Amino acid sequence: MTRNLAYWDRIARFVLGMLPVIAALTGTIGVWGWVGVILLTTASVNFCPPPFIGYLPVVTDRRPPWCTRSFK
Repeated sequence: MTRNLAYWDRIARFVLGMLPVIAALTGTIGVWGWVGVILLTTASVNFCPPPFIGYLPVVTDRRPPWCTRSFK
């Protein structure tokens, strides 16, 4: 699997995935809150199948924006 999520995308998926999971755990929204697990999984493995299948370039810079050190 190649990495196809940008850094900001991983953070957004993690935050947006935690909200429904927490709501499901507290009983606020019920079973549909567990859909957030999909976002948490794609954020943790750094791979999302739909952009990969459609050949959409999502990753533009693999380093976090605050990182100025060269990794070469």
